[in-house]
Amino acid sequence: MGPLRGLRILELAGIGPGPFCGMVLADLGAEVVRLDRPDGPPGSRQDFVGRGRRSAALDLKAPGAAEAVLRLVERADALIEGFRPGVMERLGLGPEACHARNPRLVYGRMTGWGQDGPLAQAAGHDITYIALTGALWSVGRAGERPPPPLNLVGDYGGGGMLLAVGVLAALLEAKGSGRGQVVDAAMVDGAALLMAPIYAMLARGRWKAERGANMLDGAAPWYDTYECADGRWVAVGPIEPQFFELVADRLGLDAARFGDRMDPANWPALREAMGTVFRSKTRDGWAAVFEGTDACVAPVLDLREAPSHPHNAARGVFAERDGAVQPAPAPRFGRTPAEPGLPPPLRGEHTEAVLAEWGFAEAEIAALRGSGAVR
Repeated sequence: MGPLRGLRILELAGIGPGPFCGMVLADLGAEVVRLDRPDGPPGSRQDFVGRGRRSAALDLKAPGAAEAVLRLVERADALIEGFRPGVMERLGLGPEACHARNPRLVYGRMTGWGQDGPLAQAAGHDITYIALTGALWSVGRAGERPPPPLNLVGDYGGGGMLLAVGVLAALLEAKGSGRGQVVDAAMVDGAALLMAPIYAMLARGRWKAERGANMLDGAAPWYDTYECADGRWVAVGPIEPQFFELVADRLGLDAARFGDRMDPANWPALREAMGTVFRSKTRDGWAAVFEGTDACVAPVLDLREAPSHPHNAARGVFAERDGAVQPAPAPRFGRTPAEPGLPPPLRGEHTEAVLAEWGFAEAEIAALRGSGAVR
C-alpha cells in the first residue's frame, strides 16, 4: 500500500540519516532496495530504521559490481547515498554515470556539510552540524553548557527527513520534465532550516541571542518541566493566556498577583510558586488533574511508558512487531495507508532475488558470484 507504491529506489547502505530517509520512503510504499557491503554490519530484525526494504550485498570494488549497480539504476526512479563527496564518482557511480544510463533518475546525496564548501570533506556528526547553525547554542539553561538534543535535529529532522522531501520533490518534477537531477541534502542546511522560526523571532526583536532567556527555551515558567512528588516530571506549555488561566486555576494560584506573565521580571516568583505546587502531587496525579483540559500539561513519559499511553495506544502511534515495539509510519493517509512493510533485512538476504527481479539472467548472477561482486 502507501502513496509511493510503484516507485523503485536504490539505497546505498550507510548510517543515520540515509537509512532514516529509506525507512520513510519505504513506509510510504516505495520499493526500496538497500545495497549492502558484503563485509558490512550483518543486520538485525530489531533495526527498525531498516524496515520495509530488501538487502542485496555487492562489493562495489569487485569486477563487474559497478556495472551491476548501473544496470539496477536503469530500472530505478531514485538513488540515495550518504558517502563523502567524490566517493561515488571514484566508484564509477556518480551522478554523471548514472544519468547516462537513466536520465530520469533522481540522485539523492546525504552529507553533513554538503557537496561543496570549505568543510565538504571534513568528518562530522549531528552535534557538529547543529553547532554551526545556532541550534545547539540555543538549547539549554542560562549559564550552563548547551546539552546535545539527542541527534534528532541534524541527523533526522535536518538530514534524513530533508532528503526524503528533496527526493520526492525531484521525483514530482521529473514526471513533467522527464529529467532527473541531483538532490544535495546537507545536515547543516537542514538544521539551519529548522531554525527559521527562531531566526524570524530574532529579526523581529522577540528573541534574545542568549541561552535560557526566551519564551520557548525554558526561561518562561509556563513553558518548562516541573518535578513532582514522586521524582517524575510534567511538561507545562500554556502559551496562550486562556490556557495559562486554566493551569493557574487547577494549581490553585491567583495569576493576577504575579503581574504580567510575559514580563521576564515576574518569572522567578511565578516559577517558584508553580514548582512548589507541582511538588505536592505525583506526576500521574497531576496528569489526572489536567486530563481533558486545554491547559497544555502532559506527563513526561519514558521510552517504556510512551507506547502504552491511552492516546498513543488508541491512535496506533507505536506498533508491535515480532515482539518489539517501534514507532508506526507517519503521516496518515486516508486512501493509501502507509505501513511498516517487510521486517528489517539481514545483510544480503535478498541479493539474488533482487537481481533476478531487476532483470539479471541466472548466468549473469553466477558471473557476479564468480567475480566476488556478489558474496
